[in-house]
Amino acid sequence: MKTKISELRKERKISQEELALAVGVTRQTITSIEVEKYTASLPLAYKIAQYFGLKIEDVFDFSEYED
Repeated sequence: MKTKISELRKERKISQEELALAVGVTRQTITSIEVEKYTASLPLAYKIAQYFGLKIEDVFDFSEYED
């Protein structure tokens, strides 16, 4: 699943490690989500979006799941 996490982090000068600590996962998890090797669970997606002050759909691209 495509995300805007990488660009949001860069805009705000936040490292993968900082984001990972803030949402309770490892840096490797953030890396995997950014390179589309892992899809975040709904609770994790919510935490990430909340961290950036955005809605889930503003961070994650759900278009591949639309009918």
